[in-house]
Amino acid sequence: MRVRVRLFAGLREVAGADHLDVELPRGTTVHGLWQKLVAGNQKLAAYGSSVQFAVNHDFVRSETELSPDDEIAFLPPVSGG
Repeated sequence: MRVRVRLFAGLREVAGADHLDVELPRGTTVHGLWQKLVAGNQKLAAYGSSVQFAVNHDFVRSETELSPDDEIAFLPPVSGG
């Protein structure tokens, strides 16, 4: 199945893209997708403990199973003032 990954802020900079289209086996969770992304780019691992995620614009838990054509957003913590 194919999903679209949207990356924001520092994640976008590390990955060098604001989105990725990723092929996954059925039954993959958000956590499984994150692990696949980190395996392809170890620099993403630094964000692992603080990244938030949403599927189709709804915040979800890492155990959420993905479906074909889902849009998954990975959001690092942000700061500013």
